[in-house]
Amino acid sequence: MDPAPIFLIGFMAAGKSTVGPMLAERLGRRWVDLDARVEAEAGRRIPAIFEAEGEMGFRRREAAALERAAREPGVVVSCGGGAPGFGDNRRRMRATGVTASLLVGFDEVMARAGSDTSTRPLLSAGRASAERLFQERQEIYRSADVSVDTSGRTPQSLAGELARRLPLHLGDIGLRLPDSSSPIHLAPLARAGELCAELLPEARTVALVSDENVAAAGHLTAAAAGLTGIGVKTVEIVIAPGEASKTLAEVERIAGACVAGGLDRKSAIVAIGGGVVGDLAGFVAAILYRGIACAQLPTTLLAMVDSAIGGKTGVDLAAGKNLAGAFWQPRFVLSDAATLRTLAPRELTAAWAEVLKYGLIGDAELFAELEAGGAPESAEELGRIVARCAAHKARVVAADERETLGLRAVLNLGHTVGHAVERASEYRLLHGEAVAVGLVAAAEVSVKLGLAPAGLDGRVAAALRRCGLAADLDPWRRREIIDMTAVDKKRQAGKLRFIALTEVGRTQPVELGVDQLAALLEARS
Repeated sequence: MDPAPIFLIGFMAAGKSTVGPMLAERLGRRWVDLDARVEAEAGRRIPAIFEAEGEMGFRRREAAALERAAREPGVVVSCGGGAPGFGDNRRRMRATGVTASLLVGFDEVMARAGSDTSTRPLLSAGRASAERLFQERQEIYRSADVSVDTSGRTPQSLAGELARRLPLHLGDIGLRLPDSSSPIHLAPLARAGELCAELLPEARTVALVSDENVAAAGHLTAAAAGLTGIGVKTVEIVIAPGEASKTLAEVERIAGACVAGGLDRKSAIVAIGGGVVGDLAGFVAAILYRGIACAQLPTTLLAMVDSAIGGKTGVDLAAGKNLAGAFWQPRFVLSDAATLRTLAPRELTAAWAEVLKYGLIGDAELFAELEAGGAPESAEELGRIVARCAAHKARVVAADERETLGLRAVLNLGHTVGHAVERASEYRLLHGEAVAVGLVAAAEVSVKLGLAPAGLDGRVAAALRRCGLAADLDPWRRREIIDMTAVDKKRQAGKLRFIALTEVGRTQPVELGVDQLAALLEARS
């Protein structure tokens, strides 16, 4: 993914135009002065724009220039003092990049700006008016991703601090959303404390939720050490591994342990483990005290490439999988590929179904690599796969955070039947193993509908087998599985929103009745 822009904000005379180019140089980026760009595009100075078009005319020009700058990768944009407070500008900044504010006292502003209204037309109304404006904008400046107090600081020291802190908010893979951000870091687990200090600064008590296997592997201890090292109190909560733990009763137990451990509304929950741990911990964070911060530290391949990213949380009900849940974005995701060395072989193998899914929905090259060579084993290759799939999911989630536009539904390829297979096996099958069966079923249905070329289902099954996964639907009682799709959470008006394939790398959503899906799956090719 292209480097997200950095927007430098603050009141007039805060030093944005001085610090901006220094910061850009330190980060190897290009600097954009938004005011200078507005003047260049208008062909006149800002006071002249104010005189001819009024403040509203200037703000419209500024917003248009900001929108264009937000589409430019790898820039540091020094914004005018009023830019983040006009129209949709702040939302656009948050959705495309990160904001950093330079905080300055009002007396210092006046000392720096003086009474020169030739370059600062908003000073023309006098000191009292300027001070009211200053107070009105403080909430905006203080809500930036990063803020630094400029009092007694040199521009060089400010640029240095921002250059150190901002990459933590950007992540190796940035997931930018209109109202939040969820940077994805591909780094050692030992950095958990550093990331919590920067991205969860208010949390002085953190609940660490993990399972028995992850705790036994030492990952819980490693994360706890990083947090206690920065003076954070930790509450360790360990669950039994496996899908059987994804229940409302376990949610109540975890929430109760958080309250007993002293968590309050400024505390946070950190999930350390696979998809079950992440789903449970994220759901508890979404509902405890009506929502507290959380972070995801996935330790399985499946969680690193899929479940830890995107904010979907939830638990199973007797009626079906993941039927109770919430969207709750983590403040950050930290994936350490080294933890995969402690993963049971079956857990690692199962995850390749989700990896192949990314190839099928939008990365034909990735699918071809796995189809030809099977699952890679080296740590370097595993890290590359994690980064590639995580970036793909981040793009999909950023385009449709809550699956309201239908774009995020593409991630459900293979899951309609896969979830039914999980339940039919009474969760003896791992999620990835069930999704493998669901991917073959999706390809089979796609071919029978005439959407995909003949033989695609065979290619999908062969690629899954090359990665070590059995992918035959027959042993899993087709009729029983089909009946279970009737309670799939993605159904609407009695029909299933089924993601079909048209070719490797391309999908097409279709609506299917349960009986229609049954007929397609029961008809033997």
